[in-house]
Amino acid sequence: MKRFYLLTAIVMIASMVLTACGGGIETVDCSAADTFCAAEVTDLGGVNDKSFNASGWKGIQDANKEFGVGGKVLESSNQSDYAKNIQQLLDEDIDLIVTVGFLLGVDTAKAAIANPDQKFAIVDYGFPDCWPGAEVGVQCGTDQPLDNVRGLNFQTDEAAMLAGYLAAGMTKTGKVATFGGIQLPTVTIFMKGFEAGVKHYNAQKGTSVEVLGWDSASDSGSFTGNFDSQDDGRAFAESFVQEGADIIMPVAGPVGLGSAAVCKETGACMIIGVDADWFDTAAEYKDVTLTSVLKKIDVAVFNTVKDTKDGVFTGGSVMYTLKDGGVDLAPYHEFDSAVSSELKGEIDALKKAIIDGSVTVNDVLGL
Repeated sequence: MKRFYLLTAIVMIASMVLTACGGGIETVDCSAADTFCAAEVTDLGGVNDKSFNASGWKGIQDANKEFGVGGKVLESSNQSDYAKNIQQLLDEDIDLIVTVGFLLGVDTAKAAIANPDQKFAIVDYGFPDCWPGAEVGVQCGTDQPLDNVRGLNFQTDEAAMLAGYLAAGMTKTGKVATFGGIQLPTVTIFMKGFEAGVKHYNAQKGTSVEVLGWDSASDSGSFTGNFDSQDDGRAFAESFVQEGADIIMPVAGPVGLGSAAVCKETGACMIIGVDADWFDTAAEYKDVTLTSVLKKIDVAVFNTVKDTKDGVFTGGSVMYTLKDGGVDLAPYHEFDSAVSSELKGEIDALKKAIIDGSVTVNDVLGL
């Protein structure tokens, strides 16, 4: 009887730990022989970044609710944690390992090559990823396709172009801004789209709204160098406001929350969120969140979990776009009445033009 109570207590404690670590997920024990389990390895922002890591974890949580699959998450505090966390999940015989972010590319490739029967998905990346002269396993992951890895990619510049057009139509100062965490393609793609939207607005309206923080022609802009310091987000927002910007789009995970705090405290700016709808995920700043550029990582991860569980997993890269709803612009929420019906109609028309290919980000930017 004592053994029974001890076992029950252990199970209860384990359940509480899983719930605490998993943001409330009612998980099935991943160690059970008949349990399908999916697990995430986060990038540096952590699972509560209210951005791409959180969105990936939501996909696993949604699969848990829908199919009863097991789920867990391992957070990375620094880049040296990537390989260790992936190896831990390999040792635990997890069915699907989801790695989140460009920076996990090399470590994911190494693990996938060494474990060809293990299924992986990686957010914002795809294989092969090498370029002429790159050292395989150091600067890039592999020069060959990996059938056991599904790359989940998003044409976020399309949705960001809508956000840029909106910002140009809403600014009172004639200046808007964007900045990134680290200068990675998955970050600058948002910034390019945002700039394209502003330029398209200027071309259509004969205006001269200025973008601070990014220039596609020179491939240069403002970057904090990290994805976690909200103090840096505050500093960048304060600087942009001093330069005259009244709408800011941070592409830097939790760093952007520092910018949102400045907007809320001063009333000098509005924020455009990225990845998730900040009206929901950062509700404390909903009164300064104009909209968000949605990258539906949760949907992509959910679909991959389902495919893997159903035995129809395929490798290669999947690209989510405006056309299939994988990227989009969030509602205007509390700013809905402030956005004119004329501007709303123009954004709807631009969305259709991007989908049918008559307007492209690169054409607008002259790239």
